[in-house]
Amino acid sequence: MAELTSTETGAVSGGLRTLLRLEGLTLFAGMTLLYAVWGGSWWIYAILFLVPDLSFAAYLAGPRLGAIVYNAAHSYMAPMTLNIAGFALASPLVLSIAMIWLAHIGFDRALGYGLKYSAGFGFTHLGRIGSAAKAT
Repeated sequence: MAELTSTETGAVSGGLRTLLRLEGLTLFAGMTLLYAVWGGSWWIYAILFLVPDLSFAAYLAGPRLGAIVYNAAHSYMAPMTLNIAGFALASPLVLSIAMIWLAHIGFDRALGYGLKYSAGFGFTHLGRIGSAAKAT
């Protein structure tokens, strides 16, 4: 496979990358604090926190499908939809799931795990990770 540059993968760098990672940290801290104030069960938090990472399994079918499924589980769209639905339906369970899911996404982004490109798991919008980062 040809070497991809950050321009070809759209990866952000420098101060903007730092800002995006700090946004992730803020989202993680905010959702975790909100969950605590909400009085949510920490057992449920611990169990559900890593559920979005089950999307890794889609990489067994190849990098294109893996990226699609991973990105679906790690974008803000689904948990924010749940959040809105939870408020509209006054559903504590739905709100709890949304907060935990958003906290997970924030945690991943703070660590530099961004949305994936089909070039492979290591190619993210926040830059390369894992073996892809070591190759540069």
